[in-house]
Amino acid sequence: MSGEKGAVKTALVISAHAADFVWRCGGAIALHAQKGYAVTVVCLSFGERGESAKLWKQPGMTLDKVKTARRTEAEKAAEALGVSHLISFDLGDYPLRLTDEDKYRLVDVIRDVQPDFMLSHSQYDPYNTDHMYATQVALETRMIAQAWGHKPGEKVLGAPQLYLFEPHQTEQMGWKPDVFLDVTPVWDRKRAAIECMEGQEHLWDYYTRVAENRANHFMRNSGGQSGGRNAKYAEGFQSVFPRTVDEL
Repeated sequence: MSGEKGAVKTALVISAHAADFVWRCGGAIALHAQKGYAVTVVCLSFGERGESAKLWKQPGMTLDKVKTARRTEAEKAAEALGVSHLISFDLGDYPLRLTDEDKYRLVDVIRDVQPDFMLSHSQYDPYNTDHMYATQVALETRMIAQAWGHKPGEKVLGAPQLYLFEPHQTEQMGWKPDVFLDVTPVWDRKRAAIECMEGQEHLWDYYTRVAENRANHFMRNSGGQSGGRNAKYAEGFQSVFPRTVDEL
């Protein structure tokens, strides 16, 4: 799993619930997997209580049955996207909470992966506080993974960018994208992954439309009608940290 510099490049997604990584950054996952990145996805929960309404409407449904169904969906979606490692923490949702022990477990994953970049949720989400809590955890565990005094002797983390993927209602979240990624070449893989999430079928076409809208923004910001690159599907991200560059 380890991503030593000069070897295989790596990326890490920290997803609050089992489906979040599919809707919000499935294209980025598939595209980078296609480019040779080893992408690890950590699902902190299965979204079994708050994000599985369709399943709960079925007669005789139980918590264990819902969790099993969502785990299966996530595994199928991860396979469709080319995820190298899918890790399920199974910490429960609504609310999602991590103990210090859970956080240290995530730090171990971060240090093992040594990601070139990380992905997680918007920093504010009044509709789903699990999401913004997951990003708080991502920031905290990233910090701990950088600390030389945490488990001295281990390889510490460098400074991977944390990209915040698009929330469900961007205006209410204060999310402002500064990166658009063309995912047209791998859209078929993202759509296949989306359709694995049978418990939330109502979101399939919604996130297809989001990708089409972001493709328009990609074209506009890459040059528009004066020479912009054509794109049919794209994803937007907001970077947390400044970038260090030698040229613009």
